[in-house]
This record gives sequence, C-alpha cells and structure tokens, in this order.
Amino acid sequence: MAQPLLKKDDDRDDEAEYSPFMGIEKGAVLQEARVFNDPQLDARRCSQVITKLLYLLNQGETFTKVEATEVFFAVTKLFQSKDLGLRRMVYLMIKELSPSADEVIIVTSSLMKDMNSRTDMYRANAIRVLCRITDGTLLTQIERYLKQAIVDKNPVVASAALVSGIHLLQTNPEIVKRWSNEVQEAIQSRAALIQFHALALLHQIRQNDRLAVSKLVTSLTRGTVRSPLAQCLLIRYTSQVIREATMSNQTGDRPFYDYLEGCLRHKAEMVIFEAARAITELSGVTSRELTPAITVLQLFLSSSKPVLRFAAVRTLNKVAMTHPLAVTNCNIDMESLISDQNRSIATLAITTLLKTGNESSVDRLMKQITNFMSDIADEFKIVVVEAIRSLCLKFPLKYRSLMNFLSNILREEGGFEYKKAIVDSIVILIRDIPDAKESGLLHLCEFIEDCEFTYLSTQILHFIGNEGPKTSDPSKYIRYIYNRVILENATVRASAVSTLAKFGALVDSLKPRIFVLLKRCLFDSDDEVRDRATLYLNTLGGDGAVVETDDEVKEFLFGSLGVPLSNLETSLKNYEPSEEAFDIFSVPKEVKSQPLAEKKASGKKPTGLGAPPVGPTSIVDSYERLLSSIPEFASYGKLFKSSVPVELTEAETEYAVNVVKHIFDSHLVFRYNCTNTIPGQLLENVSVIVDPSEAEEFSEIASKPLKSLPYDTPGQTFVAFEKPEGVPAVGKFSNTLSFIVKEVDPTTGEAEDDGVEDEYQLEDLEVVAADYMLKLGVSNFRNAWESLGPDCERVDEYGLGPRESLTEAVNAVINLLGMQPCEGTEVVPSNSRSHTCLLSGVYIGSVKVLVRLSFGLDGAKEVAMKLAVRSEDISVSDAIHEVIASG
Repeated sequence: MAQPLLKKDDDRDDEAEYSPFMGIEKGAVLQEARVFNDPQLDARRCSQVITKLLYLLNQGETFTKVEATEVFFAVTKLFQSKDLGLRRMVYLMIKELSPSADEVIIVTSSLMKDMNSRTDMYRANAIRVLCRITDGTLLTQIERYLKQAIVDKNPVVASAALVSGIHLLQTNPEIVKRWSNEVQEAIQSRAALIQFHALALLHQIRQNDRLAVSKLVTSLTRGTVRSPLAQCLLIRYTSQVIREATMSNQTGDRPFYDYLEGCLRHKAEMVIFEAARAITELSGVTSRELTPAITVLQLFLSSSKPVLRFAAVRTLNKVAMTHPLAVTNCNIDMESLISDQNRSIATLAITTLLKTGNESSVDRLMKQITNFMSDIADEFKIVVVEAIRSLCLKFPLKYRSLMNFLSNILREEGGFEYKKAIVDSIVILIRDIPDAKESGLLHLCEFIEDCEFTYLSTQILHFIGNEGPKTSDPSKYIRYIYNRVILENATVRASAVSTLAKFGALVDSLKPRIFVLLKRCLFDSDDEVRDRATLYLNTLGGDGAVVETDDEVKEFLFGSLGVPLSNLETSLKNYEPSEEAFDIFSVPKEVKSQPLAEKKASGKKPTGLGAPPVGPTSIVDSYERLLSSIPEFASYGKLFKSSVPVELTEAETEYAVNVVKHIFDSHLVFRYNCTNTIPGQLLENVSVIVDPSEAEEFSEIASKPLKSLPYDTPGQTFVAFEKPEGVPAVGKFSNTLSFIVKEVDPTTGEAEDDGVEDEYQLEDLEVVAADYMLKLGVSNFRNAWESLGPDCERVDEYGLGPRESLTEAVNAVINLLGMQPCEGTEVVPSNSRSHTCLLSGVYIGSVKVLVRLSFGLDGAKEVAMKLAVRSEDISVSDAIHEVIASG
C-alpha cells in the first residue's frame, strides 16, 4: 500500500498531503485496463490507468508473464488514438514493460510509422522507445532512419537519436561507430542540446583511442563549441588529455592550459566554474597556474546564488589541502560565509579557513566557530573537529586554546561518532604535542565522568593507563579512575581496574594507594572485576604475594600478547576442556587479510583510539596439522608461516594449479593444489618437477606425488627443500607438472589400462623476503616501540625514485616487507606530500620487529624515505634494511 507523502519542511499532522494513488491494488488496476479495449477510447481515462500501472511498476510491483503480455497487447491498441498526451503515455508504458522479442515485432510497425511521422513529438519518442526495446537485428533495419534523425533540423528529434546512440553503444557498439560522420555534423549544430549530446556520443565512440580523443579536443578547442553544456564536457575531456600527456611527457609542458585559462572569461558561469575546477585539479599545478582560477572562485564567493557560493568554497577547500598559501587571499570573503544560511557552505568556509589561517588568526576563528557549532549537524561538526586537529598540529603553540575548545564541545550534546572524533583528536594531540599531555589527559578524565558510551570510556581509560604514569604528577588521575570503579557498569569498572594496575606498576610512590583500591575491588559484584583485581594484586605483590620483577610486570601490563587477539579468541572458543592445559603458543600469529567487501564496508581507517580488530582465521592450524601428519615432513618442527595460494596457471586452462609456500626454520615445503579440468581424462602419478637453479641456497630433499587425479577433483602434491636455518633465503623456482594421462570410458566410468606420459609447463614461483615475515599488529605502537629500546635500532634513508603518488610508494614498501600496518597508517591522506607509516611483525626465528617509515614527495614526484627499524636482534634490523636496499 502506498504511504502518505509529507511536506518536506513541515511535520505537522494536520497538513499532511496524501498520494492520489494511496491504496491502489494491482488486481483492480488490471481490471481498469480493460478500457483500452473499448470501441470508443476515452483518452483521459486511459491516461489515468496507464499512470496507475506506471506507479505500480515504479513501486516495485511485479507483473506475471501473462499479466504483462495482456497489458502490452491492450496498450498497443491505443496507437489508434490521435491524442498527443495519451500517445506519450503509451511510449512510456512500452518502455517500462520491456516486451519480449515476439512482442516487439507486434509494436515495431507502429513505432516505425511514428518515427517517420510529420509530428516531431511522435518521431522523437518513437526513436527512444525503439532503441530501448530493439535488438541488433532490427537495429540494422532502422539504422538509416536513425542516421537521418541525428542530422534532423528539429533539436528534439536529433537529441533523441543521439541519446539513443549513447545507450546503444553499450550493446551494439559496431553499429553506432558507423554514425561518426553524422555525429560530427551534429556537433556543428547551433542548438545547445544537440551539441552537448553529439559531443558526449562522439567521445564515447573514440574513448579507447587516445590519439583520436586528442585530435577531437584539438579541433574543438579552436572555438566551434557554443553550447555551455558542451563546453563543460569539452573542458573535462581536455583535462583528461592533459593528464595523459603529463604522464607520458616529463618535460613539464602542459598542452591546452591556455584553452582552460581562456574559458575562465566565458560568459556562462557553469563554464567558468568547470574551467577553474579543472585547473585546480591539474597534477603538479603551480601557484602561477592557480592564480587565475582562484581569482574567479573568489568572485563566486560573494555571489547571490547559493549554488555558486557552495561550488566555489568546496573547490577552494580542496585546493587548501595542497596549496594553502594560494587560498589565503580569499580568507576575508570566506569569513563572511561563516554566517551563511546554508550550513554546508558555512562548514566548508570554516574548515578552509582552518587550513589556510595563520597563527595570529586562530583565536579569532575559535570565537566565530564556538557560536557556529550549535547550529550544525553532527556530520558537519566532525569535519570541523578534524580541521581543528590539523590546525593544532600545524601550530602546536596554540594547543591550549584549541584543546580548551575541543574540551568544551566534548561536554555538549552529540552522538557517538561526533564524540569519538573529538576524543581521537585529543589523543592525537597528546601523542604529537608533549606539552599538551597533562591538560589533555585531564580533559579526558573529566569527560568520562559523564560519558554515556561504554566503548569510549574503556578506550579512554586504556589510553590514560598508558600515558598517565609518565606525567609529572600521576596521582591526580587516580580519583577520576577510581570513580569509574564505583559509578560505572561492569565493563567500564573492569577497564578502570586494569588502568589502576598500570599506575601501580610504573609509579612506585602510588603502589600502597593502588593496593588499597584494588583490595576494595575484590568485593565487586562482577566476576570480571574481581578476577582482574585478584590477578593484579598478585602480579604487583599485594597481600604478601610473590612479587615478579619490574620488567615482567611491565611486560605483562603493557606488552603485546605476541598473537592477534582475534586469533586468540578463536583458539579459546575451539579449545575443548581436557587434562592438557591451553597452550598460548598454539595460537596462530598470522593476521588474516580483510576481505574486499569488508574493506569497502569499513570505509576510512580508524585513527586515535582505534577500532575493534578484524575477524580471525584458523587456516594456519589446519596447514600445520596436515604437514605434521605426513611422515616426510613431521620432523621439520613448528610451522612458522604459510603463504596465500599463488596461481601457476591461467584461468580456463586444461589444468588448474596453485601453490602454497610453507616456511619452517630450516625447511621450505611447496604444496601444489592441482585440479584436472578435462572431462574423460584421469591423471595418475602426478608430481611437480621443480628446478631450483635460480635458488642456489635451496636443495630438494623430499617429494610426495599424487597417485590419482580424476576430473574436477582437487588433489595435492608436495616438494620439500632444505635451506640454511633461520636465514631468509630467496630465489626463483621453475615448475613443470608431470603425469600419466589415461582416457576414461564415458559409459562405464573406468580408465584405460595404458596411459601416456605427459608434462605441462607451469609459471615460475618466487620465494621473497616477505615470506619470512609474519603480520602481527600491536595495540599501542608507541609503547611497543619504547619497550624494544634503541639498542637494536637501525636508521637510514633511501630514494625510491619517481612514483605517481605517496600511496603507491607506501603500498610498495608494505608489500616488500610483508609487515602489518598499525593504527591505520597505511592510508595516505589525499594530496599529501609527506606521510609516516608504522609497521609491525615477527621475523623468522620469532623475532619481534617494528618499523617507522617516513615518506616525502617532491615536485618531480621523486619519493624519499627514512627507515627506522627496532627489533629484538640487531641482525634482524640489518636484514630489514638489506631488503629495502636490494628491493
């Protein structure tokens, strides 16, 4: 049933407007459709019935095959009516019903008759409908009429043919490409809409030919395009040609820039804006090239049209990310937009000012923003908060006023995402500005007094536990923490107990006080809180318990588990109670890659306090059980790592083979997964002949062939190599699949006795340095970095050569090392010219490794990188540098 339609800006019940179609049912409307068969057609009533049918279709109502056919044949009878309004409804109905091929033949003659009618409205609509429902066979019959329509004097008919060509290009490209001459002629038309559609179609016809597109742009930029819409399209195509020319031409010449600059003086506002936006988005644009575009955008800021003000400030906001100095001339105009009635414009103006403002303007901006924040939605507030965070990192001496502002808005009403954005900003400022630590921690302590979000409270307590003990007066935070033990829910109380224990471990003067508070927690109503209090009292030495060393206590409270929490959770769930205790060393250390669908759903990577970890995997367990069950490999010890499957054949080939690399301390096992994709064949004695001539440090010591490989039944064969213990040996292996092929009788399903020996060449396989590194994340990179200390640190700088972007360089280094990015630092902000990436992992031999990568991109797109490595073994730190130097 249709729902009532409410006025957009008024929610009062007495002024609700109801849809005229409310309550209509498909059955009743189909009964009404019988009016199409009346001898004397009532055009008005027929139009009303078609409107109802279209409404049902657009609401998602489905018609059965019989119902759709009956309606279609009934509608075709309406062609006998000469009423223009009814004829247009008939065209719409035929398009929506999408008739089958048999039904199309019925209506084709009527549509072709309309296509050659003297009534232009009939001709234009008949072309649209025919091209929508026709197939390739019929299209060749009407192609002559479509070509004529493209150059028709009536703009409506010509545009209908051109738009139909754009749609047909997806299904019948070869036919449409034959219309190039007519489309080229249409571009010269004086009608604005025809020029626009003709240019769009001609570009799509030539889009796969870069030279043809370049010639098209060259010919049209000489002034033959008059339509503003077509001019906007041409500017976009010109920008595309400039981008491609810049990529292939390193001389710095920029073709067609003069054309873009000339468009800034066009009389149409849309063309001026499109040209300005195109100039600002040019790769490597200089300040001189930007100046004319910024000037016209500045004029738009004071326009009376909201759409122009919004477009200008949005574009300037993007420019401010990479060229803040170029936008500073517009600051006075943007300050007047803070009070703009359109909140989107005001938000963009503020965030742009925060990016371009200087240190002396910070206080004035904060006063203006304070009054503004209460009038905008949370989604806009988050944008402002992120801009303030960037401003504070830019001007660290202004941290007090900015931190106070963040603290004040933290106490105001707001949703979880908004509050989390503020807390994340405060956390980042504390980490990056040492002077802001104590005031920032106090602000967080005051916030959790009234925080309604459990997740935020626990994360803040965790952060205070890590940072608070390092301040000059740690005791001032204890009251806030213990209040959470008294006043909060069980989850937050448990987190507060852990935070108290961290203070007791790091601050000796607070230990007696912490003991007293933890003893009070022993009487809590929640099991988790009591268990934690008991554990920490024993760990810290309360109640006469055996005291562990300071290093052991700090490692327990602050160190990482050595395994991903998600993997530990899975192993604990799979553990079956028995006499044998749970062994944490049995938990797999490999981090499962996040599926693509989950990556898309998760959106931006978390910063600040972070987010819950990704789901676990137990595939490493199954690999280890499989290998230990094979006698030839049972003595190799504990499996260090298994790679993802590497394809050794292309798709749709006779045999499908991929390989998994299993890494041990002194051995390497290749597991070849084979599938026979040829029906009527049986493969026997299947093995892979491996040639390690380009992998000199490896020597083959064992292999396990596959006895039989029937059609479409996967099987495995193994080859094992010995290598120097603990050494990350690398090399390339050539592979050949060897087997005996036997024909299978399709009637009995039995194979012939005699077979033929055969071989099938596979792709080469490489063992690389990343194969010796386990991805293992850390919850707090800074603490983990400090805990490793500088004794085994190695620092050096490298040139990575020309790269398209910092993102490409970051991903290349991450893939080369095979380590786990931490705290979302693998995501490079848009248009950033410097970036820091944090990586962690476990090197073969179970050696923890942490890496800091600092990237910089210069004007010539040359990337420089500073690499700092800390590990538990100086030789491992050296090995990481060797990987980069040789990679």
